[in-house]
Amino acid sequence: MQAGTPALVLASASASRRAVLAAAGLRFEAIAAAVDEAAIKEGAQAEGIPPAEAALMLAEAKAMRVARKRPDALVIGGDQLLVCADDAGQLRWYDKPADMAAARRQLLELRGRRHELVTATVAWRGGERIWQDVTTPRLTLRDFSEDFLDHYLAAEGEALLASVGAYRLEGPGVQLMAKVEGEHSAILGLPLLPLLRFLRQHGVLAG
Repeated sequence: MQAGTPALVLASASASRRAVLAAAGLRFEAIAAAVDEAAIKEGAQAEGIPPAEAALMLAEAKAMRVARKRPDALVIGGDQLLVCADDAGQLRWYDKPADMAAARRQLLELRGRRHELVTATVAWRGGERIWQDVTTPRLTLRDFSEDFLDHYLAAEGEALLASVGAYRLEGPGVQLMAKVEGEHSAILGLPLLPLLRFLRQHGVLAG
């Protein structure tokens, strides 16, 4: 189903993104992109850049960095921002929690609220961007008890720190949810259906 050329490269160290592509039967190489994500986010927020545009900036920075090493390949870069309105209606951006205490605080802040996972994907080949996509799943956390949260954190451990939401929907994190809107793979960090459509259009996958 997949053509031999161009080679497909995922510009990410994310285990969940790798799992999404592998489950779809794609052959690819994963190369982590050395990008200062914090600096890009801080600059975007300081300039008032919307989350969708900021996520695209991050995804493109990753794809571009890896594409310089692999000009022969079709390089896929992705990034995801979690945004949630606070009590004053101001949109707050969340990062991956630094430790378990931060994960606990974050989940308590998100408890009973709907948040968005702004998920951007970029394809880079031959020195230029040839495709982009922004998908925004929406998730609502239920009003769980702190006792449940403590048990959840103990069960999941530091695996949560790799997720911007401090939860893994593909694991026990689904028990935190009251409502989930959006493609499952996009929630995991890579919107698979738009990506597969793009790969078919460019002859990477058979139609």
